[in-house]
Amino acid sequence: MFRPKLPTMPQPTGLTTPPAVIRPTTITPATPVLPPTSVAPAPSRTVVQLTPGAALALVGGGTAVVLVVGAVLVSLLLAVAVTGASVAVCAVVVRSLLASDAKRR
Repeated sequence: MFRPKLPTMPQPTGLTTPPAVIRPTTITPATPVLPPTSVAPAPSRTVVQLTPGAALALVGGGTAVVLVVGAVLVSLLLAVAVTGASVAVCAVVVRSLLASDAKRR
């Protein structure tokens, strides 16, 4: 009951092809090819040089990105705050209407 039953592998059905005959091949040694002696060195990576104008552009671009992202986040926070305040005002009005309706009866 607690021992797993392993399934038996099904036997192939239908026509089967016999295994292909593999004949050994002879290996002929090749003559080694020597690399040319005047191999040009691989070009090294180019060095990025920042000019004062490029550095100023990078700083300005980074500042602009930070300001835009900050403005978006602040506007989202303000939208959540305004929504919460309006829901609170609606709740107070509905509560007031229900309370005044109960007093009249």
